Amino acid sequence: MSKNYNPMRKNWIWGLSLLLIGGMASCKSSQSAYKAAYEKAQEKKIEEPVTTGTTPVVTTPSTTTTTTTTTTTNTAPIREQSEKINAVDGNDALLKSYNVIVGSFRQRLNAQSLCERLRADGYPAVLAQNAQGMYRVVACSFDDRATAVQAREGLQAKYPQFTDAWFLINK
Repeated sequence: MSKNYNPMRKNWIWGLSLLLIGGMASCKSSQSAYKAAYEKAQEKKIEEPVTTGTTPVVTTPSTTTTTTTTTTTNTAPIREQSEKINAVDGNDALLKSYNVIVGSFRQRLNAQSLCERLRADGYPAVLAQNAQGMYRVVACSFDDRATAVQAREGLQAKYPQFTDAWFLINK
């Protein structure tokens, strides 16, 4: 019993295979499309209005309105983490003992985008990576803690979205 050789069947299988491979390759998202969408979302996030601490308070049913302004100081403890990081571009001299971290990312593209925006605003931002492969965006780096605290407060005043900025103590 011999098999009948059918060249049409072979061509049909090859054709379907090529279509399947081509379809799978065209379904993946491109890095440039992802980057454009990410930057658009970040711009929208930055443009959101910032609420202030001013609240009107009505004390009596009369027409008198009292406005009180509440100011809160940032007395929450600052998160600190100690680990070894290396600059992605190889210039480890830019990384000092106290690093103000404004973002941690798994994808390098996201970290680079934030780093480039900070550099455009005049910050000496550095893209660093730890041993676990996480990308850290270092807004600024200092030798002493007091200067780093002042820089962090200035950064938070200028960028309200960085209220969770923290210190990384480079080993």
